[in-house]
Amino acid sequence: MACCTIFIAMELFIAPLHHQPFDPHDGTIPSNHLHNFEHSSMASSFLIYATFSVVLDRFSTSTIIQNELSHLLAAIAFAQQFLLIHLHSRDHMGIEGQYHYLLQILISICFVTTIMGIGFPMSFLVCFVRSVCIIFQGLWLMFMGFMLFTPGYEPKGCFTKLEGDQYMVRCSDDKALHRAISLVNLQFSWFLIGVPVFAVSFYLSMARRYGEKVEYVSLMKEEHYREDGLKSFDVESQCQKITTGVQEQI
Repeated sequence: MACCTIFIAMELFIAPLHHQPFDPHDGTIPSNHLHNFEHSSMASSFLIYATFSVVLDRFSTSTIIQNELSHLLAAIAFAQQFLLIHLHSRDHMGIEGQYHYLLQILISICFVTTIMGIGFPMSFLVCFVRSVCIIFQGLWLMFMGFMLFTPGYEPKGCFTKLEGDQYMVRCSDDKALHRAISLVNLQFSWFLIGVPVFAVSFYLSMARRYGEKVEYVSLMKEEHYREDGLKSFDVESQCQKITTGVQEQI
């Protein structure tokens, strides 16, 4: 929640030129600031998800409803992220477009596994894939920041050009552009190798260290047991009242 709030403030008040998001003359959103509003809208969705997840965790009386609503809010956040990345106002042609295209694949997997988490809340594989994909997405976003918006990291034959208040990576010819896009695909494939290796290795180390010490209890079953316990308690109370009444009559 704190990171989302800071990110929104940076996008709307620090990143835009002259430190103001709206046009001072007519109050409209300038064309070169549209991406700032898009990024802040993504963060707003995750801020809403995080806030309501805390509220549901504290005040919800049903574990099942809490799980379903939390996953629904997370899915909405990923859906909006995919929509705004897919329809981004920035120029997504060339090397920048390839980075964002691969990012959309990761967002789609996060969205699908989050939706599956509503129907399969106790599936370890669904939770594991979602968690690993979120890590993958975060690493890829940071990597994009270095490769696209940091001068000196552009591929051979390409250069960083300041257009307005935005840095854009341009290539000198089609051959350099084709090579740059191929390098992006290679970088993604290396991440696709490294992230699962790290995730599975980390899981094995945790399972070896704590696997015999942890007892897993199904939240679904726990909720069911609570309801059954309350029902059995009510039946037992009624039986005791009937027995007491019969004894008094005798």
